[in-house]
Amino acid sequence: MNTNSSQIRARDYIASLAASGRYHFTSAEARNALDVSADAAKLAVNRLARQNLIASPARGFYVIVPPQYQSLGCLPADQFIPALMDQLELAYYAGLLSAAQYHGAAHHRPQEFQILLSKPRRPIQCGKVRVSFMMRKNLCNVPLQSINTPRGTVQISTPEATAIDLVGYFKQVGGLDQVATILTELAEQIEPEKLVKVAQTAPVTWAQRLGYLLELADAEEKTGALRRYVKATAHETVGLLPGSVDRCTTRNRDWKLLINTDVELEI
Repeated sequence: MNTNSSQIRARDYIASLAASGRYHFTSAEARNALDVSADAAKLAVNRLARQNLIASPARGFYVIVPPQYQSLGCLPADQFIPALMDQLELAYYAGLLSAAQYHGAAHHRPQEFQILLSKPRRPIQCGKVRVSFMMRKNLCNVPLQSINTPRGTVQISTPEATAIDLVGYFKQVGGLDQVATILTELAEQIEPEKLVKVAQTAPVTWAQRLGYLLELADAEEKTGALRRYVKATAHETVGLLPGSVDRCTTRNRDWKLLINTDVELEI
């Protein structure tokens, strides 16, 4: 087979995949479909990538880039992450600012798609699309829900799980001010009993800080069950902002917190 014919067949291959509604493939799948050597398949795939017809967010994994996403240089993250995680056999969920956006509570469009896994993984840069990964203990116990995308469904954290994670990963989402601001809108969707259940998948300190921030966000009606949980479970008083605490810092007895920072909501 000459190079030109393999290129034509490669274009036909991705066209047939797209026609069937599938926008991803692996290097092994391409080689088998083209019935060529590994080197020839790699050459054909690289040509498609140079023409911006495909992109590779992970080694050996490719996505087809339709015309409407040419400026991105990749598919949006939520349209390939489920297939990639399936390929890697990794349990995952989209959380933090990405989940908040799906729940209608992100004030600014996230600059990266935030994924939680049970083990560390390096970030992905695919064209203008960036995906960051964070490690979450008890990942499989975190409640999730499915969201439809043009390429299938993506798993995201529920409003309650999103709230608890935002507190736990406050540095990754822009600080406590940002967390409190998001909670002003996310709180509308939070069910108090479900919040307590998901709090049990995380350190109790996250629940202590979340309760205080919910009150600050004028969502005190959502905190009753969480307050009882903290009273029964939290044995230490901790700082609202993790780190050293001045002995003169104001104490919040309901949440067993030392208020060692000012939190301001964005208007």
